[in-house]
Amino acid sequence: MSSKTKHIAGLLLALTLAVSAWAQVKIGQPFPDLTGFALEGTLPERAGQVVLVDFWATWCAPCKASFPAYSELQRELAGRGFVLLAVSVDKTKAPYEEFLKRFAPAFPTVRDGTQKLVAQVQVPAMPTSYLIDRKGVLRSMHSGFHGAETVRSLREEIIRLLEEKP
Repeated sequence: MSSKTKHIAGLLLALTLAVSAWAQVKIGQPFPDLTGFALEGTLPERAGQVVLVDFWATWCAPCKASFPAYSELQRELAGRGFVLLAVSVDKTKAPYEEFLKRFAPAFPTVRDGTQKLVAQVQVPAMPTSYLIDRKGVLRSMHSGFHGAETVRSLREEIIRLLEEKP
């Protein structure tokens, strides 16, 4: 490989890494405005709310385990200004609809069939949830679902954010 080719390859790698770093959502930065991603479904009112955006898929076993626990979390904290929004990354609609019938979540769900939001956020694994404060700033991220441990940690963080002054 010539030095010119190596130089170009190096520049392309640097550019790719720079674009990836720019697009990834980071703690302390605003979470993307969900209205610009052609999500299928109705987005809940999020202004002034503490929001947990949970990315999931029908084929994901931990996602199936999380839905009952997240439904309970939503019921428990909704009256205090909390909303959980589950974003399916399933490309096809039928498995998504069947999953929702089976699990009947107590929180709103939408489908990112175009994969635009999941690509912008650069979700590392299924499930991954993003906790957003009342101002729309990402405060924490949780990759995976580890049962009661995840729920306990999320509950503590959510309550702490709910108690912050706006």
